[in-house]
This record gives sequence, structure tokens and C-alpha cells, in this order.
Amino acid sequence: MLKPRCWLLLLMVFPGLVSCHKNRVVDTSFYYWKTVYETNTTENQYLKALRCKNIYVRIMDVDQGDNGPVPVSPITFKATFSDSVQLIPVVFIVNDVLKNLTSHQLDDLALKIIYYVNGRIRPSGKTLYNELQIDCDWTRTTRDNYFYLLRRLRANASLKSKKLSATLRLHQLKNQRSSGIPPVDRVMLMCYNMGNLRKYGSQNSILEQNELEKYAGNNLSDYPMPVDVGLPVFSWAVVFRHKQYAGIAKRLHNDSFTDHKTFKSSGRSLYTSQKDLPQFGLLRGDEIRWENLSAGQLLSAANYIQKYISSDTIKIIYFHLDEQTLKYYTYEDLEKTAAVFR
Repeated sequence: MLKPRCWLLLLMVFPGLVSCHKNRVVDTSFYYWKTVYETNTTENQYLKALRCKNIYVRIMDVDQGDNGPVPVSPITFKATFSDSVQLIPVVFIVNDVLKNLTSHQLDDLALKIIYYVNGRIRPSGKTLYNELQIDCDWTRTTRDNYFYLLRRLRANASLKSKKLSATLRLHQLKNQRSSGIPPVDRVMLMCYNMGNLRKYGSQNSILEQNELEKYAGNNLSDYPMPVDVGLPVFSWAVVFRHKQYAGIAKRLHNDSFTDHKTFKSSGRSLYTSQKDLPQFGLLRGDEIRWENLSAGQLLSAANYIQKYISSDTIKIIYFHLDEQTLKYYTYEDLEKTAAVFR
């Protein structure tokens, strides 16, 4: 049996034997990024299994109309939320909308966003919410207008008791000196869509570990406000025609490529259509790059990110709540990934 002095010596030499990191509070959530909200047994099972208290629901996009910013593709609620789950509204703002707006127009936009969100969520059964999230891929040319809009939202009397959060792209994280720090309570780091979707080749534009590590690291640990983490649980079929980007084949799924007479594998998740497939918008000879993320890759990304998170509370938000993509992940896969942050 070791004497007290020996234990003290061991602790001095091997500080890793004792963890000084207190248990972090981790809240697991999902984004809901569809235009119609309705109940789904599989999706509800994931919410229950992961003990989700919140769902981040895209309420609308804000795009440029003939006479200024307008709501686009707003959500419709065909079902109501259960009492055990809170709705957190998310508004996506197209970056170009902000370029030439005056302060008066931005004041007006802030009021309209709040008014529209409050009205749109009523059919969900939720008249109250504790956080509003704004999603915008702002740039240096729109930063000042975007931050002004965020300040106007934050100052509104109806939001004073609520949190205001904003999404954060990896390039905004890395270039925070030029991109600026948004005037919000928290940011949600989008750890996906980090590659060039339109570039021909076998890369994965959703998430590649080496790309993630180029942007995060100390840039993440040095960020001057709490950072939540968005992780991808989606997949898509990227189509190339004559090696030029031709869009996303939305109805294609991983199971489609088991038909080798229809899709010939070129290796590394690349497939070539052997005939015209109008139901998918494909022509014979089109190349399809199937992009997804395995449970192991998701876990590796989480293990890397958690090393640079210093806050004692964090939200892990999976993008997004959809039966077709969730079937590639078990409850245990997603729980194990979230548990990395505890």
C-alpha cells in the first residue's frame, strides 16, 4: 500500500490521474429543417431516447423581394408540440439581403421578424419560447448591417427575457478578427458543409476531419462567448454532368446504389447512372457523389472538438430530424457522440 507521500508524488508527476474538469451540462437537440411540421414515430423515438428538451425549428428564410426582404418557404404546423419539448425558432437570412439596407430598414426588419415568428409558431401549440436563433452566413461586407440587426432584435422588449443566438460558420470562427463577434448570448458552430459542394471529385463536402482541424483548434478555445456545436446526421447525392455540378438528387438514398445495373460504382462513393432516370432528374452518364458521415466519423469529430470547448454548459444539435437519414444512426451512436462532451 502506497504511503500518502507516494500518492502525492504520483499526482504531481501524473496530473492526468485527477480530472479538474467538472462535469459539463450537455443538452442534446435536433434541428427541424422542413417546411411542414408533423409527427413521426421514428423521429419521436429519437427525441425520447436522447432526452431532447428542445427542437430548433426553421420558421422561414428571409430573402429579397420586389420591395425589400420577404419571408420565404415558411413552416406550416400540421401537429402540435408535446409539453415536454420546447420549440426554439430559427430564422435563416440570405446574406445578400443585408447588403444595402439602411438602419431604418434594418429596424423595420427586426420588428417584422419578431412579429412573424410570434404569429407563425401559434399553430404549434407554443406561444412562448426562451431562445431565438438567427442563421446567416455573414461576410465582411454585410457584418455591420447584420450585427446592427442582431442588436435591434436583442433590444426589443419582447426578447429581453429570451436568449438570442446565432450560427457560426467555420470561416467566421477562423477569421474572427475580420468577421467580428456577433452581439448575441451564444453561437452555434456549424461543423458541416465545410467543403466545396460544387467541386468535382470524391471529397466529402459535409465534413472531413482534416478540414475541421484547419479551422477549429485554438480558434475555438479562444472564442469569447459560449459555443454550442452542430453536427451533421444527413446525407445527399451530389450530381455532376460532364464533370460540372448539376444539383442534388433529393430522392436518392444510399440503398439506391445497391442496384448495380442502374448505378455503376467508380470507387470512393462515386457512381455513374447507366440510364436516364427522370424520377431523380438524372441522365445516362451522370455521376453521383454520395456523401454521408459514418457514426465513427461523427464520433471522431466530436472527440476533436470537445478538447477545445471550455464552457460548462453546451448544446449538441444534430442536423437534422429526419427519418430517412436517422436510420443510419442508432440511438447509442448519437448518445455516445454527445457523451464525449460531458
